[in-house]
Amino acid sequence: MAANRSQNHLLAALEDDEADRLEPWLEPISMPRGFVVASPGQSIEHAYFPLSGMISVVALMSEGLGAEVATVGNEGMIGLPIFLGADSSPFHLMSQLEGEALRIPAAKLEAALTPDSQLSILLRTYSQAFFVQTAQNAACNGLHSVSQRGARWLLATQDRAQSSTFHLTQEFLAFMLGVARQSVGIAVGVLQDEGMIAYHRGDMHIVDRQALEAASCECYNIVRAEFSRLLGIARA
Repeated sequence: MAANRSQNHLLAALEDDEADRLEPWLEPISMPRGFVVASPGQSIEHAYFPLSGMISVVALMSEGLGAEVATVGNEGMIGLPIFLGADSSPFHLMSQLEGEALRIPAAKLEAALTPDSQLSILLRTYSQAFFVQTAQNAACNGLHSVSQRGARWLLATQDRAQSSTFHLTQEFLAFMLGVARQSVGIAVGVLQDEGMIAYHRGDMHIVDRQALEAASCECYNIVRAEFSRLLGIARA
C-alpha cells in the first residue's frame, strides 16, 4: 500500500528531521469499514495517524447501547491516551469509512514525545481541539433535534469521505446518534423530501450541502472553526 505521511495533517506539519525520525516506525495499514481500532479497557499497543477514512469514538453501555462521542479523520491521531500518559481507554473505536492509516507502536511514540518536540506541541494543541469536539457533541446530543444532529453528522462524514457519496445504513446512523432507528428514518426522510440528500439502500448522497448546513445546528461550524483556529484545518 502506497502511503504518504503528508496526507495526515499532524504528520505533514512536522519539520522534515522530526518526521524522518518517525518514518521507520510508521507502518501503513488498511482500515476497512467496521475495522476495530481499539476496544474498551484493552492495552493500547499502537497509535494511528489516519490518511483517509473516518474513525468513530463510541461510548458503549452495559446493555449494548452506544453513542458516538467524537470522530477522527486525517486531521488527527488515534491514541491520545498514550500522549496523556494512559495505557487504555473506556471507548470503542471503529472505522466507519474505509480508509488508510500509518500506525506506530505505543513505545516508539512515547520515546518521540520529548517535552520540547514539535510532535508534543502539536498533540497538545490537537488534544484541545479534540476536547472541544467531544464537549460540543455532548451539548449537541442533549439540546438539538435528531434532524439537526443527523445533518451535522452527515456534514462531518462528507468532509472525511471527501466525496458527496458514501455508504451509510440508517441502523448505523441511529447507533452513532444514540437514538431509535425510527427517529433516524423520519429525519432522513425529511432531509430527502427537502432535496438535501438522496438515500437508497445504504448509499448516501449529499445533494445540496448549503441547505444541509442550514439545516444543521451550530455545532458543526463551532467545531470546524476551533480546528481551524488551533490547527489551521478548515474542517474536522
